[in-house]
Order: sequence, then C-alpha cells, then structure tokens
Amino acid sequence: MNSNQKDEYIADIGDYLKVFACTAVMLQPILGLVLKLHPSVEIQSLVGVLYNLVKYTAPAFIFGILYTTLRTNPTSSWQDYGSYLGKQWHALLVPTIWWTLIYLIGMPWVQQHEHFHNFKSFLWQFVNGNAAPHLWYNTMMLQFIILMPLFWQLGRFVNNNPRRGKTIALVTSLLYLGWLIFYDIEVFHGPHQNNWYLLDRVFISFIIYGVFGVLAWKFAPQVNQWLRKHWKLMVAFVILMFCWTNLELFHFGFPVSLANAPYYKVSMTLYSLGIIALVATLCIWHMEVKKDRLLKIFHFLATYAYRAYLSNIFWTQIIWRITPAQIHTAHPILSFFVNWIITWILSFASAIGLHVGWSKLKSLVGVK
Repeated sequence: MNSNQKDEYIADIGDYLKVFACTAVMLQPILGLVLKLHPSVEIQSLVGVLYNLVKYTAPAFIFGILYTTLRTNPTSSWQDYGSYLGKQWHALLVPTIWWTLIYLIGMPWVQQHEHFHNFKSFLWQFVNGNAAPHLWYNTMMLQFIILMPLFWQLGRFVNNNPRRGKTIALVTSLLYLGWLIFYDIEVFHGPHQNNWYLLDRVFISFIIYGVFGVLAWKFAPQVNQWLRKHWKLMVAFVILMFCWTNLELFHFGFPVSLANAPYYKVSMTLYSLGIIALVATLCIWHMEVKKDRLLKIFHFLATYAYRAYLSNIFWTQIIWRITPAQIHTAHPILSFFVNWIITWILSFASAIGLHVGWSKLKSLVGVK
C-alpha cells in the first residue's frame, strides 16, 4: 500500500479488519438471545458453532487499529500525542460517552454482572464496560489508544530490521502464552472466575494483536508476500483451529454456554490470527487487482465501524423486543438472521446519519 495515497480514496488491511469485525460482532449478542429461548440441542449446537465462527472480532479490531494507526502516522512520537488524543476524543470517546449513557439510562436491563443502584455504582458501571454486553471492549480498546506512543516507539525500534521483528514476535508470543495459561488456571473456571473477571478488559489480554498489527505494517512487503504465497495453507490452518475451538466448547456439554468460549485460549488465539491473515489476504488481492470501488467502500465503512459497533446492542434490543415472541420461538434461526441484517443496516445508518447531522449542525452554528 502506497502510504502517500490519499486516505479518503483507499482502504488498508486495518480497514478490512474493522469492517469484518464490526459485521461479525453484531451476531454475538443475538446468538445469546437465541439461547435464552431454550432451543433444541440442534439449535444450541448451531449457535455454538456460529459463535465460535465469529469469535475473532476483538482481536481483529485491535490488530486493525494498530495497523492503520502506524500506517497513517509513520513518524509520530510523544510530541504528536496531544493532537492524536484530540482526534480520538472526538472520534471515539465522545460517541462512547453518549452511548454508554443511553444504555445505562435508557436500557438498564442490558447491564452486565450487576446493576447500578446509586451514583457511585452508576459511575462504576460507566467506566468498567458493564453498561452493555459489548462495552467491555471499549474499556480495553481505549487503553491501546492511551498507550499508542509505546507502539509508535516499538515501530521505530524494529524499523526494517527483520531480526528485531522476529525477536519481538517471539517474545510477545511466549509472554502471551504464559498469560493464557495463567488465565486458564486462575480465572476461566478457576478460583478467581468471579472476582477477577475484569482481567478480560485489561489491554494485556489482547497485547499480541496490537504488537502483531505494528509488525505487520513495519514488515508489510514480507508479510504480504508470505500471505499471497501461503493463503491456502492459512485456510487449512483456520479450519483446523475452528474445529479445535468447537471441540473445546462442546466438551462442556449442554445446555451450551457462550461463556465457555472465551478469547483467552490458545485455540481461539490461533484461530483469530488465522482469520486476520485471511482477511488481510483478501485486502491484498483487492489492491493487486485494483478493485478500487471495493477499497473505497471498505474504507468508508471502516470510518464508521466503531460508531456502528457502539449502537448495535441498542438496535438489536429494539428489533428483538418488537418482534412477536412466538416468531422467535417457532423460527429462532430466521429471527437471528433477520435481526442481524436489520441491526447491521440500522447501526451503520445511524452512525453515518448522526455524524453527518452533527457536522452540519456545527457548521450552522460556526463551531469547529
């Protein structure tokens, strides 16, 4: 990807990952709603398989954010941190604040773990990501935004030195493996399952995807060439990892619990990295065959992916609740797919509409 091209006309691997992740993540809460219908074993099995299929979303988001940020800010340093945070405040933090308030005040039933009962607990639910099922991710992702200068420094450290790049990749992989083992023993069905649950939104739980996103951009020629050459191998690898994740989930038996399919497993980590590689390969192919229209579409959607993600639970809840309960019970899979499609359309439409409307309003009142 030529970094000198205008961003408004192109998409990169990060943009593709954001769009794929945003689209896939909207399935997850709807699958949870289907399980609450107490469906048959066959439907539960399908739900579990679909859940594992799209369980790459947070890693893809983080990888994509770091990849695009390093690509579009190749010379950034601590001196640029203030302006960077200013941009992120408007693009990420302001929408997060508004949507968190909407969920806590307008849809308090979607809170996780516990409900607020006074001002102190309201603030706690606001900042810890428990205001809605998906907001834990915001708490985790914003840590990467705050720590972005460290990733800029990492990019400068590895520069174009393959030895440094391989060393960083190896050390990160080993440390992350240690973290996964620790989490499996102490948290996932471990002695601290309930009181250490907030570890799933600490940035270290997704650090490997951030570091690999940096390395993928810094060594883009080598990485892209490898992906082009070995994409068939990656398809086979992803299939194997997908089978592994399903074996682990159904090992727990029925009824299916989606809590038994966390991100923090070796199988899911490898599956997520495999999906990231395949999505990256698709982007590379589109660039090579000059699919300019597709590249522009992905870049446009990626611009609004985060804001669309914020609203998806809002739309899912409305659609699910206004649909007669007997339809959900009689046709759970049809309800699932219809809800998903409508949620996707309304989430992106609202993200785009709110942005355009707010921009016009600011222009009318003379606010920059």
